[in-house]
Amino acid sequence: MAAMRSLLFALSLSVAVPATSAQFVSAPKDLISTKGYLDIPVRYKEVPTGICETDPSVKSYSGYVDVADDQHIFFWFFEARNQDPKHAPLTVWINGGPGSSSMIGLFQENGPCGVDSNGSVYNNPYSWSNASNMLYIDQPTQTGFSYSIPVPGYVDDATADVITLPNNTCPEYAAGMSCGTYSYPNVTLTANTTEDAAPNFYRTLQGFMGAFPQYSREGFHFTTESYGGHYGPVFNEYIEQQNAHLQHGAKKIKLESVMIGNGWYDPIIQYQAYYNFTVYPGNTYDYLPYNDSVSLLLYNNLYGPGNCLSQLLDCAARGTNEICSTADSFCANQVESIYDNYAGRDEYDFRELTPDPFPYEFYVDYLNTASVQAAIGAYVNFTESSNAVSQAFSSTGDDGRRSNTTQDVYKLLRQGVTVVMYAGDADYNCNWLGGEAVSLAVGAPHFSNAGYVNITTDDDIVHGQVRQAGRFAFVRVYESGHEVPFYQPLLALSLLERVIGGRDVATGKLAVHPGYKTDGPLKSTYRQGNGTVQWKVLDPDATYNTTTNAPNPLKKSARGTLKRSSRPFKPKDL
Repeated sequence: MAAMRSLLFALSLSVAVPATSAQFVSAPKDLISTKGYLDIPVRYKEVPTGICETDPSVKSYSGYVDVADDQHIFFWFFEARNQDPKHAPLTVWINGGPGSSSMIGLFQENGPCGVDSNGSVYNNPYSWSNASNMLYIDQPTQTGFSYSIPVPGYVDDATADVITLPNNTCPEYAAGMSCGTYSYPNVTLTANTTEDAAPNFYRTLQGFMGAFPQYSREGFHFTTESYGGHYGPVFNEYIEQQNAHLQHGAKKIKLESVMIGNGWYDPIIQYQAYYNFTVYPGNTYDYLPYNDSVSLLLYNNLYGPGNCLSQLLDCAARGTNEICSTADSFCANQVESIYDNYAGRDEYDFRELTPDPFPYEFYVDYLNTASVQAAIGAYVNFTESSNAVSQAFSSTGDDGRRSNTTQDVYKLLRQGVTVVMYAGDADYNCNWLGGEAVSLAVGAPHFSNAGYVNITTDDDIVHGQVRQAGRFAFVRVYESGHEVPFYQPLLALSLLERVIGGRDVATGKLAVHPGYKTDGPLKSTYRQGNGTVQWKVLDPDATYNTTTNAPNPLKKSARGTLKRSSRPFKPKDL
């Protein structure tokens, strides 16, 4: 199976299901039914204050866009906090996977709230809704709260597969597992390639914008991460194609910007970057995880005759599902997974050993409480990642395909769309060295001659560097794992504000024009050293400090056992 470009890796999905037993979900009866553009059915409700957004003056809505028979896409919308939402820009967020819920982004990264270890909601002062109306979408079907057909079932702890049951009763053989209501896990009832997922994403936008014309804009901003390196360019090029041949009853949607965090764009480039990050030239934390023998094993599995690179090139040349699926499985198991087999560290933040408590997972149990599900109108229990969706994409080898991502980025730039690729430099899975190589492969005008400069933010701390030419930029984010808004929330919010405002990434003070270019060295050479690299497994209730870029210290109690610091938990520690 191909690697998950998401919070989770392959079949290690035990944290994707609730720790407590889920419940069988009663179909909500209080959703408002309406129609969007293209006559697409939409069902929604207003979400009560405190379920996520804590400000009673800021509204949020959740529900489903029924994009096709047995294809029900979940959305959760939040009004902008600091401006009139009827005039604020609209920003869409989707997570990757494939099959990873966008509730990851909402609750762990850039949404209005998070959930602490007590299951309590707290405000996120760095929410991207500070700058924009925000729309989170669970796609494709069967991802997160989206569903095809609701069925009784349970999640197998060993495989993360949803196993259907004959009725709403949890049998003895499923005791201790998460019995409840889930989407029917049929791989034919979801997308199996990036291109296949694009039409339903487009229909979701058409449905939402028609149902909520007060928040609808001709222009919108698209944000994503991880497998979004595939989704972002391809989905938005599809939207541009639809605009060129607009259906009767459809709304023209003009994409204004795309932001992609730690994206998985080009497997031929990025599988090689696993060697670059762990062996040569190595990462900037002065930590190389392999001895000489393992380094040689990795090199051979990557470059040896008939091995990973050869198979990926064969996939690119011939493109059959069998060839591409075989290639990606080989590369995932024999190249990428060497890190998991030998390093014992988190793929998404290699500073931490596994299991890694960051970003916080407490929201998963929260979303599987009956009261929360009733408040948002959910039809099924929440799963952080869908194994059925992952298997569907794996069957076509989509993870190992280039999917025209770099070409589509270039097309978007030619259409006047701003594209910013950003990458936390402690992430191994979609590491910044691979992302940087992809940014150069795009061929954006004058980008190869641009140089790296520091990014300034309100705290006067340098959190990263940017290389920008015109509307195209690549950002290296210091001391950050895969989910940048969790580790560097101020920088992430500043990026969004500057991109939406058409300002330069480095300072936010200059209007970007075609001739704009950063002037600096062609390489980002800052080295952190291994001061924030952890050498012991962290406490599962540890909290992360975004000032020190390390876990908050645990204090010893009178009995000599470790406990959390007695100071109040504050969102700035996220």
